[in-house]
Amino acid sequence: MDVLGNGSDRLHVIVFANEKGGTGKSTTAVHTAIALAARGARVSAFDLDHRQRTLGRYLDNRAITMERSGRTLPMPRHATHDGESMSVFEEKLEELSRDADYLVIDTPGRDDEFARIAITNADTLVTPMNDSFVDFDLIGQVDPDSFKVTRPSFYSELVWQSRTKRAKADGSTIDWVVLRNRLQYVEARNMRRVSEAIDALAKRVGFRVISGLSERVIYRELFPKGLTMLDAKEFGSMGLSHVAARQELREMMAGLSLPEPAMAKTA
Repeated sequence: MDVLGNGSDRLHVIVFANEKGGTGKSTTAVHTAIALAARGARVSAFDLDHRQRTLGRYLDNRAITMERSGRTLPMPRHATHDGESMSVFEEKLEELSRDADYLVIDTPGRDDEFARIAITNADTLVTPMNDSFVDFDLIGQVDPDSFKVTRPSFYSELVWQSRTKRAKADGSTIDWVVLRNRLQYVEARNMRRVSEAIDALAKRVGFRVISGLSERVIYRELFPKGLTMLDAKEFGSMGLSHVAARQELREMMAGLSLPEPAMAKTA
């Protein structure tokens, strides 16, 4: 299976992919899916990381919170892949794509056959990274003295190949977005150097750069109940840091520049 045959221009596939862990990929994917559902869109979420299963467990916890509290929260349909079977992958993909406006896919933090298929089928590909040259090494390499970009990495080449394959298959383009997470904890000079390298590589290989989510304790605290920064009424009054986190999420969603659902356009 190379390209999804959903037969519809309505579905928008958003893939969160990064072959390195600890970048906030699953947290960002969950918040994106729930933010879209909160707007009234029909959203599905597919967790391809059967080992970690962060997205799937997050949404399972959310379902339990809804049942215990008797409250209805914005909730995507979701499933987790077994990590092995192509038939299960195709079956879940078809099921989740049906009657959906958006399909959010969270991939493992490693090279994976199913993640590669997901990337090729992405309309929007989101690669979260922390602002460090350790994380930058995933997408590009720099000179150790000048910090100038010397070449794209294997992952950037993989995305380029996926874009080429997608264009040949159906003429579509993949909007690649590099999401810079946890900016506020980065030392100023290092941030500037990383920023310059990212901007230079963006021009070279063709991705957009937007700001993501900061490192905040609240994200870890909300996980057991499956709540997000959009569920203020469910976890009491918010402090200033919580308000700032909600604003970060709004700005990130605006930066993703996702299309409006077909149902919203025709309403």
